[in-house]
Order: sequence, then C-alpha cells, then structure tokens
Amino acid sequence: MIKKTLAEIEQMSLGKKLDPQFKDIVIEGVSIDTRTISSGNLYIPIIGETFNGHQFVNAAIENGAAAVLWGENEPNPPQNIPVIYVDDTLISLQTLSKNYLDQLAIKVVGITGSNGKTTTKDMVTSVLSTTLRVQKTEGNFNNHIGLPLTILRLREDTEVAVLEMGMSSRGEIEFLSRLARPEVAVITNIGESHMLDLGSREGIAEAKLEIVDGLASDGVLIYHGDEPLLAERVKDMKISTVTFGESTENDLYPLKIKQENEGTYFTSNEKDSELYIPVLGKHNVNNALAAIAVAKHFNLSWINIEAGLRQIKITNMRLELSEGVNGIKLINDAYNASPLSMKAAISLIHDLQPTGKKIVVLGDMLELGEREIEYHEEIGRFLQADKVDYVFTYGKLGEHIATGAKENFSADKVLAFQDKEQLIQELRNILSEGDILLVKGSRGMKLEEVIFAFKK
Repeated sequence: MIKKTLAEIEQMSLGKKLDPQFKDIVIEGVSIDTRTISSGNLYIPIIGETFNGHQFVNAAIENGAAAVLWGENEPNPPQNIPVIYVDDTLISLQTLSKNYLDQLAIKVVGITGSNGKTTTKDMVTSVLSTTLRVQKTEGNFNNHIGLPLTILRLREDTEVAVLEMGMSSRGEIEFLSRLARPEVAVITNIGESHMLDLGSREGIAEAKLEIVDGLASDGVLIYHGDEPLLAERVKDMKISTVTFGESTENDLYPLKIKQENEGTYFTSNEKDSELYIPVLGKHNVNNALAAIAVAKHFNLSWINIEAGLRQIKITNMRLELSEGVNGIKLINDAYNASPLSMKAAISLIHDLQPTGKKIVVLGDMLELGEREIEYHEEIGRFLQADKVDYVFTYGKLGEHIATGAKENFSADKVLAFQDKEQLIQELRNILSEGDILLVKGSRGMKLEEVIFAFKK
C-alpha cells in the first residue's frame, strides 16, 4: 500500500498549507471509512449525497489516523493532527491514486462487462498468480471511489493489478480507464443491466467500450467476439484485439464442454487436452477463455494456465456451491441478476443431475427499464418443466417470471411470494435429501437470506 511522507502526499494530491513541521511524517495506507482506519493511515473524508466524512474526523483520529485531507471550504478542521487542505477531497483521492500508480512498475488488466466481471477478475488473478505477483480489486471496489482506493492498496512489488471497472452511466468507464491506463482491457459481454440508465444494449456497448479510452498505446482489447454490438464498433478501432466466444470465428473458442456437479471441463482450439475449472456454469467457460487470453498476453505456459484454472476461488454469491442441511445442495447466485445471467444460471440447473429434485428461487431483476415485465416473463418461459421440478419467485417483478413459467409448468409447481419467510417455510416443506436449490436475484432482493436458512 502507499507509504509516503506528508510532503509527498501534499504534492501528489494537489494539496496545500501543510504545516512544515509535519512534512517528514510517513503515512501508510489510506481510508475513507473511520470503521476501517488502521494506525498510521491517511484519512480522506468524502462527501456523499447523505453524509459528509468531515463530520467523523474525530473518530478517525481516535482510531489511529496519522493525518487528514481536508476540504478547504469545510469548517472546524482538526487541531491535533496534521492537515493537508484540498479543493475537493474526492478529486484529491483520485489524483493521489493516479500519481501513485504512475510511480509503480506495474501492469494493469482492466475488466468490464455486463456480467461476469468479478468471476473473470478472479480467474485472471488465479492464473497470473502462478507466475507473477498479482493484486486484484477486492469486493465491489470498482467505481470512481473504489478503484482509486484499490490502487492505493497496491504493494510496490506487485507486478500486475487486475482491476474491475463498474458503471451505471456513460463516462464512468472512460474515467476509470484513463485513471488506471490498462495494458490489457477485457469486456466480458453486453447484457441488459443498466438499461434504465443507458436506454438500449447499443448504449451499454458504447459505455463498456470506453475502457479503450485509457488503453496503453501498445495494449490489447480482449472481448466477447460473438457480440455483434462489440464487433461492429471495434473493427474500425486501431488497436490490437483478441476475441473469445463460442463461435469458431473467435481467436479462442471451446471445442467441448462437460458440466459436472462440482465443476466444468472443457477443451479449446488452443488446447485440445481437457481443462478444468472448479466453477459451475458452461457460460463460465467464456470467462475462462478470457483469462487464458490474458495469460497468453503475459506469456504464461500452458502448465501454469492449467494449474491456475484448477485453483480458482470465486468471490462469494457467484454460483457458489455449498452443502446444506439434510443432504441438500445449495447454489448461491444472489449477488446480482440480469436476463443474461439469469438464463446462464437456469441453463446450469437444466444440465445438473442431482439424485433428488431441482428447485429454483428467482427474484426481481432490477434496472431493466420499460421492458422489465417482458424480460421477466421471458425468463419464466426459458425454464424447462422436464429439467426443473419447482419454480419459486420472489418480488413484484418475480410474479411475471411465474406468469411465464406457468406456460410450461403445472400451476402447483410454480409458486410466487412477496414474503420471504413464507417462501422459506414452503421450501422447508418440499426440500429433501439429494435436492439442489438455486437462488438468484438482484442485489436489492437479498435472496442470500434464503440460502442462509438452509446452511449447515
């Protein structure tokens, strides 16, 4: 993590008015949250829509902050700690991170996309870590605040940073890309997430392609080649590209995919011997191919690529498989949901072969815009009655999933709920040994609570 004198911090953050007696004090690490302050940290108070971090400076000091950036227009700066004054604390945080990254001898891999960003980040990190010193975005620190904080946590000896880049509107990916300046940029896919803000899949594609704006001049764009909205726009760009996807027209594509209950096996045009990822879902083979493309850019051997794929550890609540009570298996995919990722999770359930029943709990997909009802009904119709035993839905939009499902299922196999406890109780009545339960919905639905009810 960043370790600098306050004189250096003042210069790197475009600050001013540091008392000269404090210029040689060294801070180690940065925090914007008084709850996570460590001794010696620089506290940067951020102003949000409903909070002002300047109000919590005393707590930061009590918890060990060694110095603080302070908005020049904010009243009552602390008197018992070194202060660097800045025009805007958020801009100073971002500027500090950019200047810190400039000082590091580090390669950056930037990853964006509608679905699969975090899984691909985890895969890339796992593979590259077999050979290189790698750090990645932790949790969801992937926006205009989180990415600078991630950069400031990079160690000086790190060789590759794998940075996830999220967005909700135009211009955000461009900002993150210009901040991080990736040597490798990855676009996993284009879905319907953020349709409410961007209006169309075309708008989403254009927003994701902003990752090219900060790409190094000798960098490479790795993208889902089966997506025409990307292919059409990339063909006129004067950049190096690598494509992955199911079509044989891609640079990397699978030859054979075999879904097992504990993971996924596949071969590719680049490697005809079988590869294994301890991750469920055939769609995750695309994410693995993207990781392979990144690894090949860094000249990793196939021995290391194969080893890295086998040891992948995926961030929680992304098709996370675990043992439940009474011999049931749980698949927790409750981190988020879109039509694309929902269909991928359902396809997984269709393919699995448990000894008992297959039950899905599907919640609202949010931020889909004016076609949200249509998208939910389409998910219901996508479910196959001969491959799923029960469909439970949760939420007002989830009722439209149930409406679509009833076109294929008998009415007693499709149950719609607005009360989560009632849903859980009904599941208790039908779950038995050997059953498998998939739970998926948008983050706001908190459907992991259903999983927790059946954890061992």
